[in-house]
Amino acid sequence: MITVAIIEDEPAVRKEISYLVQQETDTELIGWGDSVGTAVKLIEEKYPDIVLMDIQLRDGTAFDILKKLAFIPQNVIFITAYNHFAIKAIKYGALDYLLKPVDQSELKEALERYRRKRENNPQWMQRLSMTHDALHSSELPESIALTSIHNVRIVPVHDIVYCKGDGPYTFFFLNDGSKELISKPLKYYEELLPLPYFLRTHQSYLVNRSYISGVNRSEYIVLKNKEEIPISSRRKNAILNQLFPQK
Repeated sequence: MITVAIIEDEPAVRKEISYLVQQETDTELIGWGDSVGTAVKLIEEKYPDIVLMDIQLRDGTAFDILKKLAFIPQNVIFITAYNHFAIKAIKYGALDYLLKPVDQSELKEALERYRRKRENNPQWMQRLSMTHDALHSSELPESIALTSIHNVRIVPVHDIVYCKGDGPYTFFFLNDGSKELISKPLKYYEELLPLPYFLRTHQSYLVNRSYISGVNRSEYIVLKNKEEIPISSRRKNAILNQLFPQK
């Protein structure tokens, strides 16, 4: 049986999530909290397998709760209303989240991910820290978690040379010559790796500006390693204006 705790301060949302959890045949709802204090008490007394935790409570945040815990649960699924900055921060750490109002099928998928692994999350504390830092920073975060089929790799953002999209997948090419295949489309990472740090030069390419050495006939970006990345005709003017702004 999978034990679940809910940390949510909106009664209507809490009631709905409780109902959805109780529809699962292998889950047991062991309690709920509606504040930082009640959440810490519940988690430290009951040691739940999964915590469904609102990222923003009236008296603090999910990270205020996690900081106070001696036992850090390794399967926290964040709950959030649509908040661009919160979701973006969660994605940097490759953590699980559900949007309000919580959908039964999405909750099922999140629980199924837990059923499939049931082991310690790789680099869990580091990924939590990355999400916390991204949530409280207006700058580009230092690192990003890339989840491939086999593992999670923490990559410094400055080590990403470029990304190449291939349908629902993205290849990350890193400055040590390695590459990672990630099962998310390039558009997903375009938001996480934005201007002015990264340039979307083409439908299939997102390039780290710090690795660009020049432009070849306005058709290719030339990287410091001599690779050439195509520039699409419709993006050409915007790319050139980014690289060579007019005074």
